[in-house]
Amino acid sequence: MKYITNSYEETERVAAELAKSLKGGEVIAMYGDLGAGKTAFVRGLARALGIEGHITSPTFTIMNAYNGRLPLYHFDVYRIADPDEMYEIGCDEYIGSDGVCVIEWAELIEDILPDEYIKVNIKKDSEKGDDYREITIENAGLSKE
Repeated sequence: MKYITNSYEETERVAAELAKSLKGGEVIAMYGDLGAGKTAFVRGLARALGIEGHITSPTFTIMNAYNGRLPLYHFDVYRIADPDEMYEIGCDEYIGSDGVCVIEWAELIEDILPDEYIKVNIKKDSEKGDDYREITIENAGLSKE
């Protein structure tokens, strides 16, 4: 599905719609440039899962965990140099658990993503406005060779 948003609030609403379908165990791989709105999207997911409080990108801590209707594990792997580092920080305890894993900068660790995941790609287009975003959500998978 493709969505067009023109504000943080609209981006959060798109995420909230996705959250309605989540049952636990999903991995959401986030793609988009710096400032694209990945954290705003995660904030919308969190709110829809009943999570209150401040939602921030775990740029320096790598992962934030939140409790709501479903646990939410929010990874920011921008600073991960090698996918194997994810195992060193214990990602396998969270991926495939009863919670929802959201991974910002997923392209950096595609080799370790599960066979099935939800791909969210957020693109800015400043020619269409500072807050214009094109959000594509699709079921994705990798062919493991």
